[in-house]
Amino acid sequence: MVKVLTACGNGMGSSMVIKMKVENALRQLNVPNVESASCSVGEAKGIARNYDIVIVSNHLIKEMEGCTNGKLIGLDNLMDDNEIKSKLEQALK
Repeated sequence: MVKVLTACGNGMGSSMVIKMKVENALRQLNVPNVESASCSVGEAKGIARNYDIVIVSNHLIKEMEGCTNGKLIGLDNLMDDNEIKSKLEQALK
């Protein structure tokens, strides 16, 4: 199982949008058994160690460094499906 956490500044809209885009990209990459969650960066700092991949906007990446033993992905454009898919593909190697 691959556990993915998406986080944004407030844990509201953008983290949920990223979560849906991540789930779609993982389906396209034929990754089975995915568990995903979304929250604020503040919450993510406390739970990130429980996830294989943590995804945030690039401007929040420094706040998350050292909070996870998994892969930390920073996104330039939260709405770019190709960026999300390619960065997930790299992280899964």
